[in-house]
Amino acid sequence: MAAIFKYLETTANVKVGIGKLKGVFVSAGTNPTVAIYDSADTGTGNPIVAQFTPAAPGNYVFTGDEGGVGFSNGLYVVLGGTGPKVTVFYE
Repeated sequence: MAAIFKYLETTANVKVGIGKLKGVFVSAGTNPTVAIYDSADTGTGNPIVAQFTPAAPGNYVFTGDEGGVGFSNGLYVVLGGTGPKVTVFYE
């Protein structure tokens, strides 16, 4: 399956259900923060990636099992900082 992408400027639920996180590209932001959770809603109990402050621009690829990191509930991405512009790649 080819990766799907979603561009974000605010916190959002990206996908509900089973999938695979392939990568994150941060194109802009002042001290942007990104945290990614395995959640179908706004839950933060199952972190996939703990909050980090990426370089902008910066590309973060998740190789994991068969080219990605699996999640079972959904993909919830929390953004912080000023003006983050983030693209999430997933299956």
